[in-house]
Amino acid sequence: MTSAHPVLLDQVHRDLLDLGPTADVESIISRHAPLLSVPERDALVQRVIARRDGLGPIEELFADPDVSEVMVNGPGPVWIERHGKLEPQALVLSRDDIDHLVERLVAPIGRRVDRSSPCVDGRLADGSRLHIVVPPVALDGPYITIRRFVLRTLDLAAFAGAEAANQIRDAVLRGENIIVSGGTGAGKTTMLNAVATLIEPTSRIVTVEDSAELRLPHPHVIRLEARPESAEGVGLLTIRDLVRNALRMRPDRLVVGEVRGGEALDLVQALNTGHRGCLSTVHANGPLDALHRLETLALLSGDGVPLEALRTQIANAVDFVVHVERGSDGKRQVAALARVCGPAEVDLVWEASR
Repeated sequence: MTSAHPVLLDQVHRDLLDLGPTADVESIISRHAPLLSVPERDALVQRVIARRDGLGPIEELFADPDVSEVMVNGPGPVWIERHGKLEPQALVLSRDDIDHLVERLVAPIGRRVDRSSPCVDGRLADGSRLHIVVPPVALDGPYITIRRFVLRTLDLAAFAGAEAANQIRDAVLRGENIIVSGGTGAGKTTMLNAVATLIEPTSRIVTVEDSAELRLPHPHVIRLEARPESAEGVGLLTIRDLVRNALRMRPDRLVVGEVRGGEALDLVQALNTGHRGCLSTVHANGPLDALHRLETLALLSGDGVPLEALRTQIANAVDFVVHVERGSDGKRQVAALARVCGPAEVDLVWEASR
């Protein structure tokens, strides 16, 4: 019903904005549309309240804990990811619906998105990651992608069998520096959280993340989160800034949620100056590719470190690589374990059966 009455929905929403939060939604609807049936009125009440207090028409998707990603690809059906698989929904959004949704998403995080600044990243109150692209960059947009905060505290048994889990556990207890690699959506952050829970409870852990997702049970955890620049162009704090600050905070263990830029050099240099037992993730297609990826990212720092020297530093800094993949069934699992044995050289010590 509500998709067939967008004008009525807009009228009720405007009245609520004029009358304030104490206004009675049902009374306003009855005044505008007294002939609606009870089911139609109830459905419209839910839609109006969702638009006023929540995430509008997509609010219902957030009631399902198995929905890990919500994707709006412009006017039309909404897509979701559930159990690692993409599914179109019966929910269809108009351009007005999407414009209202963009306003509700952007306003609380203090960002703006318009023709002069058509892309925005942010974090919602529940920790979910938000990315919005609007025209003219988004040709059929606006586009909205929300990666929900559904990180579950899982043990290693959820990712691998006993042999692989024991090797990872031993590496953590020995204080080895571990990189978790994998593609987008492969479960790197969830795996990092599982590995980090093995750290001894007496350790002082400092975490650095672009969007705070890690949930560690330890009593002594210091959490740092990067901050984008404000609409006025000030206040930017990058992962690289935070890594440098974290090293001054006497960490027993440093956990960097993801290395994706010049902070790779700061991390590698830190690991070469006595900081042991550190953990991080990187986008890569395999254990050896993870080392090459670290090289590339470190070179982006612009500090002029020669490649050969950089490769030697990485080989001395990183001890162990845990590579995770998502199977055709959507299940995330450990695909390979490798030990770094030299510059741009790894020894594959375990591999999942294909």
